[in-house]
Amino acid sequence: MEVLAIIPARAGSKGVPGKNIRPLAGRPLVAHTIEHARAAPIVTRIVVSTDGDAIAQVASGCGAEVIRRPPAISGDTATSESALRHVLDTLREAEDYQPDLVVFLQCTSPIRAPDDIQRAVQTLLAEGADSLLSVTPSHRFLWKRRGDTVESINYDYRQRPRRQDHDPEFAENGSIYVFRPWVLLHENNRLGGRIALYAMGPWSWIDIDSLQDFALCEWVLEQL
Repeated sequence: MEVLAIIPARAGSKGVPGKNIRPLAGRPLVAHTIEHARAAPIVTRIVVSTDGDAIAQVASGCGAEVIRRPPAISGDTATSESALRHVLDTLREAEDYQPDLVVFLQCTSPIRAPDDIQRAVQTLLAEGADSLLSVTPSHRFLWKRRGDTVESINYDYRQRPRRQDHDPEFAENGSIYVFRPWVLLHENNRLGGRIALYAMGPWSWIDIDSLQDFALCEWVLEQL
């Protein structure tokens, strides 16, 4: 079975310039996700999609292939789906290569257990799903504003349950997505068909978008 890991990594980060190659715990940010993909025996090929020379150099040095992303899908408004589809189209046209599964990894979500990617793919296969997203379980009580009032949305505050008796919801954490290629090609979406969930650890929700996020991630990695 061919399982292709795709790691999109643009060069044009606005919040933290050079974010994807900024050091995190002594290694470039993108290197962490490449290493996670390499640690999954089920992954047969790893591609980094980028428009940046420095990112391409780091990715190659970490053992990933690089596919250059054209400017038309490298701007702030470009979707991840456009980068994923570009990689699949490029490999199909150049090599007639079509994977059985795609693992989409976001390098800005670097808190993963060593076996998370492997177990996520195995979960999709075991459940006969067409796509999968990683999630962080949550027992939090949520509220929202509606006009001038507020209301509880996942519990009845008049009959407050104990936290441990409250069925968990699942927050999409953006770390791992797995899908069969037809899902992207037909739906233009990373998710479609029968969808499965893969629950990750409590720190997996961190999405690096600021210097404070880098500091928090470094602290978590030290603790882990």
